Amino acid sequence: MYEFPELNVTVGDDYVATVEIDRPPHNYFDHTLILNLADAFEAIDEDPAVRATVLCTNGKSFCAGANFGAPRESATETKPGALYREAVRLFSNRKPVVAAVQGAAIGGGLGVACFPDFRVAAPEARFAANFSRLGFHQGFGLTATLPPLVGQQMALDMFMTGRRVKGDEAFAKGLADKLVPLESLRDEAHAFALEIARSGPLAVLSIRATMRGDLAQRVKEATDLELAEQDRLRGTEDFKEGVRATAERRLPDFKGR
Repeated sequence: MYEFPELNVTVGDDYVATVEIDRPPHNYFDHTLILNLADAFEAIDEDPAVRATVLCTNGKSFCAGANFGAPRESATETKPGALYREAVRLFSNRKPVVAAVQGAAIGGGLGVACFPDFRVAAPEARFAANFSRLGFHQGFGLTATLPPLVGQQMALDMFMTGRRVKGDEAFAKGLADKLVPLESLRDEAHAFALEIARSGPLAVLSIRATMRGDLAQRVKEATDLELAEQDRLRGTEDFKEGVRATAERRLPDFKGR
C-alpha cells in the first residue's frame, strides 16, 4: 500500500504504522529522503488505519545527518533551502510519532530525531549537534526543537561544544523519554505507540495539536535563520577545515576566518 524509495512503511492491524529509513549503515539524509519522509507522513495522516507511528532506521546509526564526504548531488538536490522546506512539511504532520533511536543521531540526524513526539533510546544511542565542530551553524530547526526538550543551557552546551550525549544522559536530560536495552528497542517503541493508539483517536489528535501548537511555523522561522547563517559560514576557511578534519578523523585547527 505504501511505496516510498528507501523507506519501509508497514501498517499493523493494531493502528500502529512503522516507517523505517533504509540507508544503512549510517542513514545519511539528503533532500530526496526528507521529501519522501514528508510524503510518507502526509499519507499516514490520511489513513484511518493509523493512529500512531514508530520511526526507526535500518543500520548502525539512527541518522548521521548529511554526508559531507559524498559526491555532490544536483544543485536542486543539494540546496539546503529545498531540504528545509521538506523538513517544515515533515513537522506539519498531525498524528503522533515515536522514534526508536538505536545509535548515532548526529547533526541534522539529531533534527530528524527531534521531529517525533517521543524518543525511545538504547544506551548505545548517541545524540550530537556537531555543527560547531564543523565550523558551522546548527540546522534542521534544532534552534526551535532542542531547547524545549533539554532546556536552554543544555541546548547551548550541545550546540557550542558539539559533544556526544550518550543514551543514559539523554534520558536524564529529557531528550529520550525511555531508555531500554538495544535488543528490545523496537518492541518497546511499538508498545509505547500502541498505548497511544488505544486512546481515543480524535482526542489524541486534538491534544497533540494543542500541545504541539505552531511548531511547524517555528521550525520554518528557525530554518530561515539557520540557513542564512549556514550560507554565511559555508564559504569560510573554518568550515572547509571542519569538513576536512571530520573526514580525516582529527581535531580541526580553526583560524577564525
